[in-house]
Amino acid sequence: MPVTVVGSIAFDAVTTPLGSRDHMLGGSAVHFALAASFFDTVHVVGPVGDDFGQEEYDVLAARAVRTDDIERVAGQTFFWRGEYGWDLNERRTLDTQLGVFADFVPKLSEESAAADLLFLANIQPDLQRAVRERCRRARFVALDSMNYWIENARDSLIETIGVVDCVMLNDSELRELTGEPNLVRAARQIREWGPRLVVAKQGQYGAAMISQDGFFALPAFPLETVVDPTGAGDCFAGGFIGYLAAHSGAEADQDLFARAMAYGTAMASFNVEEFGVERLTHLTGDEIAHRVAELQRITQFSDRPVALRT
Repeated sequence: MPVTVVGSIAFDAVTTPLGSRDHMLGGSAVHFALAASFFDTVHVVGPVGDDFGQEEYDVLAARAVRTDDIERVAGQTFFWRGEYGWDLNERRTLDTQLGVFADFVPKLSEESAAADLLFLANIQPDLQRAVRERCRRARFVALDSMNYWIENARDSLIETIGVVDCVMLNDSELRELTGEPNLVRAARQIREWGPRLVVAKQGQYGAAMISQDGFFALPAFPLETVVDPTGAGDCFAGGFIGYLAAHSGAEADQDLFARAMAYGTAMASFNVEEFGVERLTHLTGDEIAHRVAELQRITQFSDRPVALRT
């Protein structure tokens, strides 16, 4: 089933303890699209400026990502500069230049609007809701957001959450949004607003999913070297939703979503091995399958009950 993603297309400059890049392709829609492209057709909706050239289009084209709805606008492409210390769960923003993204109003072609799955990446909640209303045929819609919208457009964000199937936020955002200090209670509150799934992104600790059928969690895949965590959450979402797209005939139950979590975890782990989207440009399907199998192996155990003392 085809997938549509609406979000940022950017140039990033990143410094981590293992090096730096001054100008590399990034943005939520790009990371998501490249990850999801391993599973099905992906349409990208977002704006770029005059500085976005053929080289950047070629990265997307190499993965057969549909770029017809990338809107070229006079001006500068969204730019973000950040720095990570040894705690890669924390980053410091050094510069943000919205450029053409500041006045972004999504324009969807009929083909993008007809997609079966929709990912509303981190943009203004009113825009997310407008896109959701445009994509009436979407069978599964997931949403991401950030603390800025929680603090400055909370009512609009809650209204938008009410029309999606899945919310993907990190732990602190879930707690801030709901005012609940506990993840499970925060997820229950959000599910009462409408979504059937809540996915808590937990960085180097993995991710957790809460639904009406219960709780499921996976650790992050253990890596000896993490180079750049930028975009890992969007790659997780791309793997998760991409897996659902590739299994359109499967029953949408807890087992399906748990397997989607595994593929999302794998895609996020590949993304952090190199800067920006560099790793995704030479990733193979065999590598993904092997990593998911390894993740399955390290997260299973066989219990041998013992007589416990009372």
